[in-house]
Amino acid sequence: MRINPNMASLNIYINQRANEKQMNLSIGRISSGVTVSSAKDNPNAMAISEKMQMQIRGLQMACNNMQDGISMLQSSEGALDSVTESLQRIRQLSIQASSADTNTSDKQIIQNEINQNIEGIDNYIKGNSFNGVNVLYDSSVTDNNSPTLLHMTSGANIGDKIDIPQYNLSSSMLGGDAVGEKLTDIDVTVAGGTNKALDIVDKAVSTVTSVRANYGAIENRFQSQYDNLTTISDVIQKSQSGLTDTDIAAEYAEYSKASILEQSGTAMMAQSNKFPQEVLNILGGMRR
Repeated sequence: MRINPNMASLNIYINQRANEKQMNLSIGRISSGVTVSSAKDNPNAMAISEKMQMQIRGLQMACNNMQDGISMLQSSEGALDSVTESLQRIRQLSIQASSADTNTSDKQIIQNEINQNIEGIDNYIKGNSFNGVNVLYDSSVTDNNSPTLLHMTSGANIGDKIDIPQYNLSSSMLGGDAVGEKLTDIDVTVAGGTNKALDIVDKAVSTVTSVRANYGAIENRFQSQYDNLTTISDVIQKSQSGLTDTDIAAEYAEYSKASILEQSGTAMMAQSNKFPQEVLNILGGMRR
């Protein structure tokens, strides 16, 4: 036995501190739900986790982009549906104007209604703005066969994008695009005006139908990409969870183990601290 130092007590104290440290670590992991809360816990896992988190956030934002893209094209689809209705009405009126029993006054009334429908088309096209972006009207486009392209980011990596064509479907362009007659050239009050009106309207309907079909295909692509991004994001989140999330059952077992050792250490420390007292008792007996 030794009085100075009490090696038994010191050894128990060292183990006691280690057990308390493990208990605090386990409590922190259980309460936070993660095993890697800082780089010192696991530098490699922390680096991988941060890369995964960056990818996950990028994918989530790309999903939002896909939803916004779908909403924007759905808004445009509504405007184009109204344009189609107006074009169909203009065609009906043009046929009505070609009737043999339609006099000059009647044709002028018909022309007035046609003009109102043409103005309505411009209102639909130019007023179709989604958060300040109008894919149906770009004044810089002079040929709808070569529209401006808007780039929608469709993934978390550089180069992931889907192009959205931006047209000029105003009345001054519909009917013949860069060449030929336009909606604004329709005049059923003049000789041959009806046949020209039908030709212009048919070309305009063909253009609008083509644009609607193109946007519909892009909408489907957005939806498909959204589903794909959601799946990838879920897979990466699962991987990150396995890398950094706490296994509650295993961690609680570690906590229980450390707690038992800590309690037993406390009891043994009390016992070891009696050793010097026993030595003193022996020395006291010798003095007598």
